[in-house]
Amino acid sequence: MGASFRNAGEIRELAGCDFLTISPTLLSELAASKEPIEQKLSKEGAQKLDIPKTSFQDEKKFRWELNEDAMATEKLSEGIRKFAEDCVKMEKLIRDKISSGSKANGI
Repeated sequence: MGASFRNAGEIRELAGCDFLTISPTLLSELAASKEPIEQKLSKEGAQKLDIPKTSFQDEKKFRWELNEDAMATEKLSEGIRKFAEDCVKMEKLIRDKISSGSKANGI
């Protein structure tokens, strides 16, 4: 799943990915663009690559390998923190909307 895009070009490069989390701003930019979006990723394309398969027999091995990849570990942690921050912001927005709607209706 792709997320945390900084520009529409990054999204175009992952066309074909099963799931992408795209900000409303970039989604609007893509919708307004006349530039065609071509599929870049596919199962067939991946199968043609000479990349050794990785598998983990247990969680301990997985966690060790994840820890050894600083970028993956740091970006995963950063992403979780940012999603948690955004969740708090969204909850506040919803509370504020409910509160202002209640006040407008005399509740």
